[in-house]
Amino acid sequence: MAAAAVDSAMEVVPALAEEAAPEAAGLSCLVNLPGEVLEYILCSGALTAADIGRVSSTCRRLRELCQSSGKVWKEQFRVRWPSLMKHYSPTDYVNWLEEYKVRQKAGLEARKIVASFSKRFFSEHVPCNGFSDIENLEGPEIFFEDELVCILNMEGRKALTWKYYAKKILYYLRQQKILNNLKAFLQQPDDYESYLEGAIYIDQYCNPLSDISLKDIQAQIDSIVELVCKTLRGINSRHPSLAFKAGESSMIMEIELQSQVLDAMNYVLYDQLKFKGNRMDYYNALNLYMHQVLIRRTGIPISMSLLYLTIARQLGVPLEPVNFPSHFLLRWCQGAEGVRKKTHMELEPPGDSSLPLSPSSPLQRATLDIFDYIYIDAFGKGKQLTVKECEYLIGQHVTAALYGVVNVKKVLQRMVGNLLSLGKREGIDQSYQLLRDSLDLYLAMYPDQVQLLLLQARLYFHLGIWPEKVLDILQHIQTLDPGQHGAVGYLVQHTLEHIERKKEEVGVEVKLRSHEKHRDVCYSIGLIMKHKRYGYNCVIYGWDPTCMMGHEWIRNMNVHSLPHGHHQPFYNVLVEDGSCRYAAQENLEYNVEPQEISHPDVGRYFSEFTGTHYIPNAELEIRYPEDLESVYETVQNIYSAKKEDVE
Repeated sequence: MAAAAVDSAMEVVPALAEEAAPEAAGLSCLVNLPGEVLEYILCSGALTAADIGRVSSTCRRLRELCQSSGKVWKEQFRVRWPSLMKHYSPTDYVNWLEEYKVRQKAGLEARKIVASFSKRFFSEHVPCNGFSDIENLEGPEIFFEDELVCILNMEGRKALTWKYYAKKILYYLRQQKILNNLKAFLQQPDDYESYLEGAIYIDQYCNPLSDISLKDIQAQIDSIVELVCKTLRGINSRHPSLAFKAGESSMIMEIELQSQVLDAMNYVLYDQLKFKGNRMDYYNALNLYMHQVLIRRTGIPISMSLLYLTIARQLGVPLEPVNFPSHFLLRWCQGAEGVRKKTHMELEPPGDSSLPLSPSSPLQRATLDIFDYIYIDAFGKGKQLTVKECEYLIGQHVTAALYGVVNVKKVLQRMVGNLLSLGKREGIDQSYQLLRDSLDLYLAMYPDQVQLLLLQARLYFHLGIWPEKVLDILQHIQTLDPGQHGAVGYLVQHTLEHIERKKEEVGVEVKLRSHEKHRDVCYSIGLIMKHKRYGYNCVIYGWDPTCMMGHEWIRNMNVHSLPHGHHQPFYNVLVEDGSCRYAAQENLEYNVEPQEISHPDVGRYFSEFTGTHYIPNAELEIRYPEDLESVYETVQNIYSAKKEDVE
């Protein structure tokens, strides 16, 4: 009966939404239903926000049910933007109708800005101040970010240009927020030892489009801690670590009890969960990202050590990070109990002398030397090493100072330094995104590093982006180190020339296929091609009737050895490996089995992939107005020929 009443009422609701009049048929039937049933109907998903607005104006009963802070508007908000619900506490009072309006307005504003980017920045990299429009929008930043994510998650192979610029804007906004959080984190006192939190800021900055949070990473580590406790319970059912509560900061002083924790950890991490050092793919940036270390269960010494240290400290073992050369280690104090007595006698601390000293405290360290520790290699399955074995590990003798503990900032410096080294190894045709990100992070920690500032300026200059920022960096370098005048002067001169050239550029060059000088051009923008010699797949995004590169490039690329030399059409192509190349017509052929080209800049030039070719966006079509029709003809002819061959 109840189900029938709901079904009957559901049939009445659309009529009410359309008529919105108290005299509408079935109104009395609807409003006489119990409140719970009415609320169920209004939250069922059958009505849009506009419907709810009209229904709530029909009578007082429905208006009360649709109050702005009630369940009906909360459900409307949740269904429309489910990912935002995690930002609201169940105990908070929220005006859901107002939130709905603000979020909807933010979405419209964000889409308006995304739509404008292609027209404004098609022929150049988005400048530093290009994001100011969205930064200055009124309303919660999370609403704008959510709309950008919605654009990125649009289904199908359409709206590629929207997705391209939405990704750029989201990348920038999140990185700015993360960098501000990191700078605030670095202002913490030296004894603030949240190594995991700092590592996650680095992870987030290099992967701003991924959903990475300290809360989620900590939850994964907590699940590992639970497994360790289960194993520890089998070793010692009365172990004090088993009584620790989540988030509690306690330390165990007895060496034997600490050893039991480490034994249980080694079993769970390396035997049960199969964590291991990544020897096969050591120079991979994924090894430094904590969320990837947990997913792939592998890493390099510093990331594996931070995971090991975090788990150990949660279970009461005060391990410390050691910035050992070539191989990051942890150290475990073995002299705690014996040395503690000596410390109390020689260096009586103020207050209650019966309180045990932590081996990691400065007072305790004052009486210890490097031989009072065992060193743990988390990369090597938790192997415990002596000082001599540490030297065997790297094949050299080192001074005692290199066995010392380091603070959070030094640990992060080493992590970012590793990323910086990997960034420098990127191929010449890449965007150098890792190098750019790691430079940002390093300079956030050490803003006056002249050589890195100079590298950053050279990188931006090489990529042809942000000339105004290059000048600001060079001015800062000159202030820090006047001795860099030669390098700075060269870059300043060429950057100013670049800015002047951009100012002198006039209009848009339009290339018509029907023009006599373009008669030898066989292929059109949007076609999926294959290189005859190197075999790579690519998509054409531009062409010239003859090679337009300089004599040096023509000589270096050995263009003269081609049968038609440089007197033939050349094509700008986006290659599947992420590079952009300039290919001679005689080296290209149409790919009869076209596939999407996975290149980060596809959306800059194309709005849609049809399955056989790409459709140019409005800006590219202005430059090549006759190519789209030519693409259709080419594809039609090729498929007709294939059909005849089959028959």
